[in-house]
Amino acid sequence: MNHLHADPDAKSNGMDHHRRQVFSGHYVPVTPTPIANPEYITHSQIFFKELGLSDELALDPDFQKVFSGDLSQVTEPMKNFGWATGYALSIYGNEYTAQCPFGTGNGYGDGRAISVFEGEFNNQRWEMQLKGAGPTPYCRGADGRAVLRSSVREFLAQEYMHALHIPTSRSLSLFVSKSETVLRPWYSQNSKSADPDIMVSNPVAISTRVAPSFLRVGQIELFARRTRNDFSPERINELKMIVEHLIAREYKAEIEFGLTFEQQIIKLAKLFRTRLINLICHWLRVGYCQGNFNSDNCAAGGFTLDFGPFGFCEAFDSEFQPWTGGGHHFSFFNQPNAAQANFHSFIGALRPLLLKSEEQLKQLEDVANGFANEMKTEIEKMWSAKLGLKSFDASLVSSMLALMMETQVDYTIFFRELSHKPDSIEPLKKSFYQETNDEIESKWNEWLNQWHQLVITSPHQLKQINPKYAWREWLIVPAYQAATKGDYSLIKELQDVLSDPYGEQSTEIEKKYYRLRPLTYFNVGGVSHYSCSS
Repeated sequence: MNHLHADPDAKSNGMDHHRRQVFSGHYVPVTPTPIANPEYITHSQIFFKELGLSDELALDPDFQKVFSGDLSQVTEPMKNFGWATGYALSIYGNEYTAQCPFGTGNGYGDGRAISVFEGEFNNQRWEMQLKGAGPTPYCRGADGRAVLRSSVREFLAQEYMHALHIPTSRSLSLFVSKSETVLRPWYSQNSKSADPDIMVSNPVAISTRVAPSFLRVGQIELFARRTRNDFSPERINELKMIVEHLIAREYKAEIEFGLTFEQQIIKLAKLFRTRLINLICHWLRVGYCQGNFNSDNCAAGGFTLDFGPFGFCEAFDSEFQPWTGGGHHFSFFNQPNAAQANFHSFIGALRPLLLKSEEQLKQLEDVANGFANEMKTEIEKMWSAKLGLKSFDASLVSSMLALMMETQVDYTIFFRELSHKPDSIEPLKKSFYQETNDEIESKWNEWLNQWHQLVITSPHQLKQINPKYAWREWLIVPAYQAATKGDYSLIKELQDVLSDPYGEQSTEIEKKYYRLRPLTYFNVGGVSHYSCSS
């Protein structure tokens, strides 16, 4: 708020809670709406330790006030309001404005997420954002609240992703209201419907997510679109400022201060390309599907952001897609293509800043054109590491994936059992969702023999790449259902289990969490798929 431009039409006191078009500025000052009668559920002890904070702080009444949305008593240098930001929407590189209530694109942005704090901890700058903190001008007429169900999911998922060693936003704290509820469409018990079939009263919650910044590809796009529509010094300057802000928040350590701004842009494009490609390779490695990987859900810092209709593949399907509205284009194995489309949107947003130099525009295009080859190379490296190979073997991987599809294997359990380097397929059968016959077993034995001839990595090393414990929605559901009744014990148990996904853990935990999805949970709304996640 000290270095970027506020929306000139905004109210200086942050009392700006009704949907409206936002035409200018990098952010809108907004006062969070506190949840009523907040109750502490949990905090991330791991992240608190990284920040150098005491666990007792999470129980402090002043901490509880701030992180349940009440900024009325904060002291300087904090302000008693936060900030919400706008962004643009592109789906596979195609620009959209229709979902904006005004049909202009001036209504997209943080509809229920309000950042309230920025600070340095151990030489690392972090931005803290309340999700579910009430409406902003970008709320599109909604209530600005997040329900307990989605808040529990996001809180746990962010810390699980971190434990998997995958770049991600982080979780700080989670509070629920003991009296405030909202109605949301959801699924009835064991519903087979693609869309929610009932309305459910949900407790509202506020989770605090943390990242170096919450800048998205769509946010950079927004300022490029404004520049395109009004090529004035003011518009160009706002685009330049947001790109400088991105560099300062996300790439400061890697982009030399002495470079010209134009040179910094080229370096930024290269670094983001590498980060984004590595992120997608990590997602494929652990079976993660983002579900809705638009440009506005793509962090410009190259980390996992917005845990909405996400899921982790259990019975392997290359077209796995947990979001019923996502279609094939956002499915599991199609995520590299979605990432490439988002990257090209990012490149397009940088172009107006290089129009005075044909040479540097050409360099930018070369960075964009190199995306596909770099992605292919890194995916091959990922499969080589996951299988413990010295070099990528296309035939071995393709035959394995075909057999995994044919046999319906559990993605996580299969690779974890394979990490033990078994002599026969018997241990692998623990991952099979269906009975095998002689023909299938013969194919698997043949593949296993070929793999044994090529694998060079030790079981210990393979286990550090292939996690044992996966996110399984049917084990998360009981946790948030119990939480609605005031029982948070399962949430805390899941925190412990998911914080050590590569470890063997206890026999009791293994029996409970290292197992196939029961058949009763296949094709069940809210477990295997969702049309929304709010």
